[in-house]
Amino acid sequence: MKKYNKSLIYVIAAIAAMGGLLFGFDTGVISGAIPYLQQYFNIGDSTIETITTAVLVGAILGAFVGGRLTDLWGRRRIILISAVIFVVGAVWSGMASSPEALMYARLILGVAIGVSSFAVPLYIAEIAPSSKRGALVSLFQLLVTVGILASYMSDLAFADDANAECWRMMFWVGVIPALVLFVGMLFLPETPRWLLQRKRDKEGLDVLRRIEAPEMVDHEMERIRTEIALSDDVPGWRELLKPWMRTPLIIAIGIMFFQQFVGINTVIYYSPKIFLMAGFDGTIAAIWASVAVGVINLLFTVVSVYFVDRIGRRKLYFIGLGGIVASLILLSLCFLFNSALGDAGKWLSIVLVFAYIACFAVSIGPLGWLIISEVFPMKVRGLGSSIGSLAVWIFNAIVTFTFFKIVRALTIPGTDITVGSENLGNPAGAFAFYALVAIAALVWGYFYIPETKGVSLEEIEQFWRSGGKPRLLGKKK
Repeated sequence: MKKYNKSLIYVIAAIAAMGGLLFGFDTGVISGAIPYLQQYFNIGDSTIETITTAVLVGAILGAFVGGRLTDLWGRRRIILISAVIFVVGAVWSGMASSPEALMYARLILGVAIGVSSFAVPLYIAEIAPSSKRGALVSLFQLLVTVGILASYMSDLAFADDANAECWRMMFWVGVIPALVLFVGMLFLPETPRWLLQRKRDKEGLDVLRRIEAPEMVDHEMERIRTEIALSDDVPGWRELLKPWMRTPLIIAIGIMFFQQFVGINTVIYYSPKIFLMAGFDGTIAAIWASVAVGVINLLFTVVSVYFVDRIGRRKLYFIGLGGIVASLILLSLCFLFNSALGDAGKWLSIVLVFAYIACFAVSIGPLGWLIISEVFPMKVRGLGSSIGSLAVWIFNAIVTFTFFKIVRALTIPGTDITVGSENLGNPAGAFAFYALVAIAALVWGYFYIPETKGVSLEEIEQFWRSGGKPRLLGKKK
């Protein structure tokens, strides 16, 4: 029997969170590859949209199919399978001989992204001690931001205007973290909760002895067994339809709705276009501004990881959402009075975009993935988490697909912004719309964001069973 190792849990979380890095890298890498793909294959914007959307479709499929399999096969095995799919998808993307082949390769990558987006936070949440769960699960979102930034930097490193085939190396870089995830997970244990649920008590106890302080092992075993005893033989989907399960379902779907509909991926995917609207001269300058967005996103996710188990989920949520509302309103006004502000408006807009990204990264960005990994009971935790992940990819696709449509629909006549010969409309109305959604998120959050800091997963389940209100979870009696 291996002895308790206090630092082991950090190693486990760091390796598993590589799934987040792959999530970020494989969603972000397409942005720098697009100009070269269009030149190499001689394809138009509509084909590029199809290739880009393929990842989101794959992610929806992965989230939909993976949930039940995660409960049946185990969290570790599913993450290993996703790592293999990441390798296959990255190699296939770089070898694609046609736009259609690239679309299918990106679809395959999307499946891995959809699976890892819920399986990794779930794995970490179930293997982490309650006192460290928030910070360790938030490592997933931190690595997502690292992956996005790495994809931007990789694109810049391999970009070569004299070689249109340089896009292949951009995609192949994704093989490296996928192999690290696969090899690392081979040496990691399954979660003790899943093992005990499958009546593999000796293995579950061995894992608990490795990750829990010796004086806490018996207590954790008793709590997990109590939770298992409360589960009956009702199939997972029927379990989710029970009245006491409505609250965690509302929380999981609601937080992912607001995470996406405050407009975050309009900045992540379209930031070069937004900065061109703001007045930046040339695509290269706009791309460098986008790299700065990636840096801000990373730095403030680190801030969130530091504070999530110190000041709690609810405080971070309201601090961040308040900042998002203020940033979006000011950004809307900045674009509305773009012509009057002149050159100052350009720099003010980038500061406000940075503030918006910082507020998102410190709050609802990581909190969405953390909370959906905490609020479901053990029997359906994989299935429930996959529903939250499925929701986020559907909402992501809607926001991504509608951004420029909203921009044009809400452009006030006479405020249009023209770059070169292209009339881009004015994003002021779109940012105002996202600000209204963020205000709604504040109201919704008051009633539905639970404080799970320091609360065990078993205590959370008991709270829902007793009919507790989310805003009262974690409060002292």
